[in-house]
Amino acid sequence: MATKEKKQGKKREVQAQVQAEHAGKNLPVPPPRLRVYYENTVRDRLKSQFGFTNIHQIPTLEKIVVNCGVGEAIKNPKILDTVVFELSIITGQRPVRKKAKKSIANFGLRQGQEIGAAVTLRGARMWEFLDRFVTVAIPRVRDFRGVNTRSFDGRGNYTLGVKEQMIFPEINYDMVEQIHGMDITFVTTTNKDDQAFALLRELGMPFRGEEKPIITQQ
Repeated sequence: MATKEKKQGKKREVQAQVQAEHAGKNLPVPPPRLRVYYENTVRDRLKSQFGFTNIHQIPTLEKIVVNCGVGEAIKNPKILDTVVFELSIITGQRPVRKKAKKSIANFGLRQGQEIGAAVTLRGARMWEFLDRFVTVAIPRVRDFRGVNTRSFDGRGNYTLGVKEQMIFPEINYDMVEQIHGMDITFVTTTNKDDQAFALLRELGMPFRGEEKPIITQQ
């Protein structure tokens, strides 16, 4: 279990990193590698595959939503503080705390009580997160055999669940106080699952058993 001193030490490391980044803020920042790959390669492949005649028809990634529900926060609100801190390290963005919309007496849940956290990534942070996720985080899953091809929602969006936050290299295993999972939703600009599937596959999403049917619109 992590000690208070270790946690404070990690916070100081993060603060130092942020200060270092700000110190070089006048330097040109290279565009995200995966965005460049999409613009130079993936877009043309999708155009050819689906016969698009207008560049605006070609699907792209709109945003990524990382959501973590923390049921234990009902009895121990401090757990949520740790989850918020870890999400900020993983995504590079400050999470929004989620509140209960109604009270549930059986669970001791009160309306307005904080029970989770979420981050919505767009732009450069979105592309950088996806790059790290498919190239570094997913391969760290034990006995990984690919992600499910059947988790599309019928509107061109894809959600997968992560069981442990430790797959992300930003998380120091020695500092983990409690294991928790999260849901990650990839929102695309198309409402067709087959196009979204092709887009994510081209961007490196390691789908399992691609011969299996996925939801596609008729």
